[in-house]
Amino acid sequence: MIRVLIAEDMHMVRGALVALLGLEPEIEVVAEVASGDRIVPMCHLHRPDVAVLDIDMPVIDGLTAASTLRVELPQIRILVLTSLGRPGTLRRALAVRVDGFLAKDAPPAELAAAIRDVAAGKRVVDSQLALAALDGGTCPLTDRELAVLKLAADGTDPADIAAALFLSVGTVRNYLTTVISKLNARNRVDAIRIASDSGWL
Repeated sequence: MIRVLIAEDMHMVRGALVALLGLEPEIEVVAEVASGDRIVPMCHLHRPDVAVLDIDMPVIDGLTAASTLRVELPQIRILVLTSLGRPGTLRRALAVRVDGFLAKDAPPAELAAAIRDVAAGKRVVDSQLALAALDGGTCPLTDRELAVLKLAADGTDPADIAAALFLSVGTVRNYLTTVISKLNARNRVDAIRIASDSGWL
């Protein structure tokens, strides 16, 4: 029996996943969580074979939780199931060494097959996303530029960004100007959109 944890914040989607997997022989959902901060504690408690994680979760995102699982419970296999099917997101997921990456709009039979494959030690990646990731460019922004842009995307003003990152307000403005230039964006909002669509934020 393959023991599975489902992490999905949308109740209806989570319920549908649990119901679908309940029909599969040799797959048992042993835990389900609605927020990212519950993933690691519930994995410690239930010790699933496979953790099926959504990326866009409240409190802590799925990739942050996956990174922690890799350290604390490396025996648990991780399958990311997400609607954020962008090449940059796939690259970020692979960087934290997830075992599988599948789009939420994949047929139900593909999810069950992916869980079985991941549990068997195979790596599963949506083929179309893999091709897009290979074709897409890498992020041109530095870690500091990404940190500034991420705070700006959250609606943080330059003064608060400066305080959070121990920078001057002028330096924050310079970083934002550089980001806009590097991404060939029209303005800060456009830069945030480009970075988000590319899966870099």
